[in-house]
Amino acid sequence: MTEMLAADRSRGRLGIHGTDVGQGKASAYLTVEPDMVNGIEVVHGGFVFALADYAFACAANSVLPRVATVDAQISFLAPARLGETLVAEAVVSFTGGRRIIVDVTVTTADRTVALFRGTGRTMGGPTR
Repeated sequence: MTEMLAADRSRGRLGIHGTDVGQGKASAYLTVEPDMVNGIEVVHGGFVFALADYAFACAANSVLPRVATVDAQISFLAPARLGETLVAEAVVSFTGGRRIIVDVTVTTADRTVALFRGTGRTMGGPTR
């Protein structure tokens, strides 16, 4: 698990920080920067999705090895704005064989921004 986190260069590029990982749980956060805000002055949904998907991956990979997202759904419930910190809390809700389902809640200090549910599947051996 720590090797996976160390090898993941995308989280830095996306502004994702502070991942806390436990057995079947994970949390991560990002602070909304000026280049993350769209034309209507709210954070672009892609950043919210990426944060949730990252927390999903950490929680899933704390239970099963080499899990990749195969399906995900997100419901955007409230906007987030410049300067706010988004926190994604992920919890594994199902495991069966090579499949896993993780629920993620993305919040700010005072509201729920999005709900995400992802399905993952363990991959084969190491890639070359």
